[in-house]
Amino acid sequence: MTYRLKLYITGRTPHSIRAIENLRAICTSQFHEEDYDIEVIDILENPQLAEDEKILATPTLVKRLPTPIRKIIGDLSDREKVLLGLDLVETARTEKGGQE
Repeated sequence: MTYRLKLYITGRTPHSIRAIENLRAICTSQFHEEDYDIEVIDILENPQLAEDEKILATPTLVKRLPTPIRKIIGDLSDREKVLLGLDLVETARTEKGGQE
């Protein structure tokens, strides 16, 4: 299963850079390299893409595949929230020692 992720940012701000770094760290710890695809979209350069996706705030992570589509807003520093948004809750529970 390949995860298709789009991260919408506004320029190279510290907030945007932190979101990119957090997303990459989560993906490298959770997936094999061939199991995910990250596309970073700067809405200053591509405003139409953000409009098409109905992005109202940045940074916003959109999980396109596997379905259902999910959106996570923020710098992705809340690891558990990101794992929940990516439907990887079981992984988060395992990391905490298997407790629910």
